[in-house]
Amino acid sequence: MDTSSTAASTEVELRHQLEDWAKAVRAKDIERIFSNYATDIVAFDAIAQLQFKGADAYRTHWETCMTMCPGPMIFELHDLRITAGEDVAFAHGLNRCGGTGPDGNEMSGWMRLTACFQKQHGKWLVVHEHFSAPFDPESDKALWLQP
Repeated sequence: MDTSSTAASTEVELRHQLEDWAKAVRAKDIERIFSNYATDIVAFDAIAQLQFKGADAYRTHWETCMTMCPGPMIFELHDLRITAGEDVAFAHGLNRCGGTGPDGNEMSGWMRLTACFQKQHGKWLVVHEHFSAPFDPESDKALWLQP
């Protein structure tokens, strides 16, 4: 297979993997979510602390996030772009994330997402993930608006 065919095949594979990961988030399936992460992941999330080093720290953060949304989870990937090489790849796009509170009201917002992958033992794993939201410097508040 030539280089462009390999990149196209990897892009399709990663797109399927990301969609399955999003389904796992909506199902609140922590094991399935974490089957996509390298043990030495470094993650920058939009809430809580500045960074998470290692899968154990990031898992604890994800578990905390799941408790914030006792109802159904909202987790949608939009405008996803994937660039793939032989053993590294990255994806970026927009993510609508949130959940339904105990009162049944939806609480969600839009974030930016970047995921960096490395092929390890024949599987693409996320070695770096970054969720963020722009902020208004005058009010110092995050902007969770639809793009």
